[in-house]
Amino acid sequence: MRSPRPFLALPFLLLATGCGGVSTAPELVWGKHGVQNGDLVKPRAAAIDQHDHIYVVDWTARIQVFDRQGTYLGFTWTTPDYSNGRPSGLSIDRDGNLLVSDSHYSCLRIYSPEGKALRVIGGKQGGGPGEFGYISDAVQDADGFFYVAEFGMNDRITKLDPGGAFVTTWGAPGSDPGQFARIRALALGPDNLLYAADACNHRIQVFTRDGQLVRTWGTPGRAPGELSYPYDLAFSHGPTPHLYVVEYGNHRVQKFTPDGKSLGCWGSAGGEPGQLASPWALVVDSHNRVHVLDSMNHRVQRISF
Repeated sequence: MRSPRPFLALPFLLLATGCGGVSTAPELVWGKHGVQNGDLVKPRAAAIDQHDHIYVVDWTARIQVFDRQGTYLGFTWTTPDYSNGRPSGLSIDRDGNLLVSDSHYSCLRIYSPEGKALRVIGGKQGGGPGEFGYISDAVQDADGFFYVAEFGMNDRITKLDPGGAFVTTWGAPGSDPGQFARIRALALGPDNLLYAADACNHRIQVFTRDGQLVRTWGTPGRAPGELSYPYDLAFSHGPTPHLYVVEYGNHRVQKFTPDGKSLGCWGSAGGEPGQLASPWALVVDSHNRVHVLDSMNHRVQRISF
């Protein structure tokens, strides 16, 4: 099987547009547009496991596995049906398996790291307990509970027990605190709180695992602390964790403290290394390097930020 050839970016500096600072060039840029193994077509979601293996789903509905250097590891698979649309969320469950938000089919699919189908949760469309609309993302905590984000038919977060049974739900369409306008992604923080990228409200909302609102931050804009369509978020590792947020509208990554203080931005609009075009997702590896899905440039960029 053919692997893409990662390449190191040239050592130049890029202004972090709208965020008041300078960011270094990416450490690594990999991937190219195409449908062969290792190629990418508008990558839209990613997850990373304890071995720093990166799972990427793209516009062709392929899930592919790469190492942190961008080397294709020989595993590719698709969900059973994608005629209605592709998955839009990936995460790693507590057992190290891949949790796939099969958005247009109202279910979660769990796969082994090699792509073996293990389990399906949901699948019945609707708004009642145990029913789902468009599932954008899902995560599992250390106790085995699942948290499922939806938008469209249902703008809400649903909590399921380890067996997949309904526990509780919260949220409604709107812009008030605790309401949502297109949740794009979820992340469990080291503080055991649940962070939600409330994309069309241009903010991050933080909840307890039982759905109580803890805090919210972000307003529309390009200045530090402001957001434009946050599409994904992920925490760094270590004693002082930071939250990285990728902004689809601002074509950048912004770094925050867990309570919402902006620590800087990386990226600007464009197609050169260090520039982004409508990025959808990011992951953080064990070395705290951020891997950004540069979606419309059909590639991944790795940064230390």
